Amino acid sequence: MINIVLFEPEIPGNTGNIMRTCAATKSHLHLIEPLGFSLNEKYLKRSGVNYLDFCETTIYEDLEDFFNKNKGEYYFFTRYATNKYTDFDFKNSNKNIYLIFGKESTGLPKELLKNNKSKCMRIPMSENVRALNLSNSVAIAIYEVLRQQNFNDLFLYDNFKGKDYLK
Repeated sequence: MINIVLFEPEIPGNTGNIMRTCAATKSHLHLIEPLGFSLNEKYLKRSGVNYLDFCETTIYEDLEDFFNKNKGEYYFFTRYATNKYTDFDFKNSNKNIYLIFGKESTGLPKELLKNNKSKCMRIPMSENVRALNLSNSVAIAIYEVLRQQNFNDLFLYDNFKGKDYLK
């Protein structure tokens, strides 16, 4: 199973978008407190549209609570990493995969990154930009794992009821 972990997310719109992505990819979302918003905020609901009910979400008091309750392969996203997100092999993993992202303003705690340097990764970008939007980063990461796993049991949704609109 693919899991997205947000450490102290601050912006409700980002988390709403991520909830929608998790619903679309059948991924579990883990939120580590404190949150910078209420889960009832209208911005969260607006960005998640009506997909929030399809997002399995668990909330934790802190990082220690999260790590105590979840076992598997942890991967940490940071602009300080030297490994690219495409350098990792997710094809044959039979463990839970946890893609861990830091808060929008400061990222993940430096000590956590230092202790897990070999599992830290980054998304390449130009020197003109410090970081991508959090929800965009999550989407890039989760779809790379899914691509390597041949998209698991996801399918092309036929929302046109069998009509070929590309003819």
